[in-house]
Amino acid sequence: MVSQSVAIVDYGMGNLRSVQNAVEHSGGRSVIVANPMELSAYDKIILPGVGAFGQAIACLHQTGLSIALNERREAGAHILGICLGMQLMCSASEEDGIHEGLNWFSAQVIRFLPETGLSVPHMGWNGVDFVRDDPILAGLTSGSDAYFVHSYHVRCDDPTDVLATTDYGLRFDSMIQHGNVRGIQFHPEKSQEFGLGIIRNYLEMPC
Repeated sequence: MVSQSVAIVDYGMGNLRSVQNAVEHSGGRSVIVANPMELSAYDKIILPGVGAFGQAIACLHQTGLSIALNERREAGAHILGICLGMQLMCSASEEDGIHEGLNWFSAQVIRFLPETGLSVPHMGWNGVDFVRDDPILAGLTSGSDAYFVHSYHVRCDDPTDVLATTDYGLRFDSMIQHGNVRGIQFHPEKSQEFGLGIIRNYLEMPC
């Protein structure tokens, strides 16, 4: 059982309640945080997100949350990005023009090109194939299905940052990790036992 609360960042674009429910269902406690000054109290922070990259990164900058998040990252807090939250951690996105991200990963966010028989957005269940070991994957099975909803995908410049990939006409990076920062393209809160297993592993990481 995890005693410390997890901060779920509220910047106006996250599916906060479903993430909060998943944390609590997995044995953790969580607090929704919108004030950047309050983030200093947390060593585990989830950055969720649903929506457009440009609007999201602007909100993070305007509220001061981007500075606070970077300070917590540099202090060693375990930060987990989900869906758009993962994309915001990258260098840049081409969604509706070129937008600079938080630049925690040397990675680009690129739109899926429609292929024969494939639709955009990528929506539904698809396999997550592990590339290497990491505590967030402990006890889970490579190839398990997870629930995706996204039109843009991440491409890491450094392959050692990739934890897992998924095949959707092309193979894209669906889980990434560098130091104390991790990103998940799919929605663990909607991915049944596999997703809840990821949340549990995240909660159990020592701070």
